[in-house]
Amino acid sequence: MAITEAVENYLETILILSEKQPDVHAIDICSYLGYSRPTVSIILKKMKDEGLVTVDGDNHIRLTAEGKKVAERIYDRHKVITGFFEYLGVSRDTAAEDACKIEHDISDETFALLKEYYKKLSDPKK
Repeated sequence: MAITEAVENYLETILILSEKQPDVHAIDICSYLGYSRPTVSIILKKMKDEGLVTVDGDNHIRLTAEGKKVAERIYDRHKVITGFFEYLGVSRDTAAEDACKIEHDISDETFALLKEYYKKLSDPKK
């Protein structure tokens, strides 16, 4: 399975949830994303087969090293792009919504420069 935008969203969601609570279950992902249980179960099985997540006997979902790498990359993009848009004056909700659309498609080169520029803008010492 290729790492599609949908898979990136699931991995990012698992990362976000795991930072807020000790255990992540499929129902948590359903609630967060607003998807049905069958839909989430299908994608989780594929991600498990691809080595992006593990599911233990208590149905706790955890990111593997590879899954965490992808999730952290996307979440970093989300936070930086959202922050940059908010800095420009975009409302928080719109900034986050727009960041979700861009974070998957922006090139590594463009993102690196955007992140560097945003850091300079948001650091009052510079």
